[in-house]
Amino acid sequence: MTDAYAEAGVSIEAGDRAVELMKEWVEKARRPEMLGGIGGFAGLFDASALKSYQHPLLATSADGVGTKVAIAQALDKHDTIGFDLVGMLVDDLVVCGAEPLFLTDYIATGKVVPERIAAIVSGIAEACVVAGCALIGGETAEHPGLLGPDEYDVAGSTTGVVEHDKLLGSHLVQPGDAVIAMASSGLHSNGYSLVRHVLLNQAGWSLDRQVDELGRTLGEELLEPTRVYAKACLAIAAQTRTHAMSHITGGGLAANLERVLPETVAVTIDRGTWTLPPVFELVRAAGEIDRQDLESTLNCGVGMVALVDADDAKKAISALAKHDVVAWVAGVVHEPGVSRPGSVTLVGDHRA
Repeated sequence: MTDAYAEAGVSIEAGDRAVELMKEWVEKARRPEMLGGIGGFAGLFDASALKSYQHPLLATSADGVGTKVAIAQALDKHDTIGFDLVGMLVDDLVVCGAEPLFLTDYIATGKVVPERIAAIVSGIAEACVVAGCALIGGETAEHPGLLGPDEYDVAGSTTGVVEHDKLLGSHLVQPGDAVIAMASSGLHSNGYSLVRHVLLNQAGWSLDRQVDELGRTLGEELLEPTRVYAKACLAIAAQTRTHAMSHITGGGLAANLERVLPETVAVTIDRGTWTLPPVFELVRAAGEIDRQDLESTLNCGVGMVALVDADDAKKAISALAKHDVVAWVAGVVHEPGVSRPGSVTLVGDHRA
């Protein structure tokens, strides 16, 4: 049966080898509450750890990396894409104040190449360490005929916990709050269908093209890992009067920030408080994309936003700096006035 399965394109032996290679990485991404190791049918997490909470709320998130995996496949570099997966997952949790506890991944591929699977998992595990969560389990599935031998996709889910009376969100936001912007590491993991179409298809650039504005090749820029903000965001939630946070992913800055605003306020953001990173200007110029379309698709240099009591703004920026996150006051929460309630307006021009 095994030989017949291999003839059909599925190698159990390769799958077993991949598990052996990834074990050392999974072991690095443990928490004390994690029971056992990989290889079982389910990951186990000791929930008695939640007894220290008065009223624990569980938070969960599921996501994938999207078409950025095409860049990793084209460059045959697979050890950073895990940061994109973990960033997309855990940073959706922390916006409500939840600490990520554990994560599971799912890798679908046309052919299991053990070394490639292990490289993907190594990035996921390293990112879990950065986020402070355990990589508790996962699945690698071989799909011959559905995916090419060198093709794969990655997805996952994560679970976290927050004390009920420390839940962040729109119910806490009030006029006068400062808008703290946190710098992105680049494109992160959103808008790659647009970026690939504009730079690779329309402009005809190759991934090994040296781009002076970037100081490196186009491929290196496009594969820059997503910044994982989890520990930094949890730090300011604990140390300052942070009212809400927004993870800036697909849809851009305004649309994602509006998701955490009540209808009683509006926000004005000044573009002049930061310089648009070169990669975004390259995409805009190459595709002749207007500013509204660019800002409604890409993060434009801001990967996370916190709405903080104005008196705590400097303290929040200082706390973020200790986690190597560059941050600044980019705007203010105010009464709607002539603005649409619950809206975000961007004004001014980026610094040269």
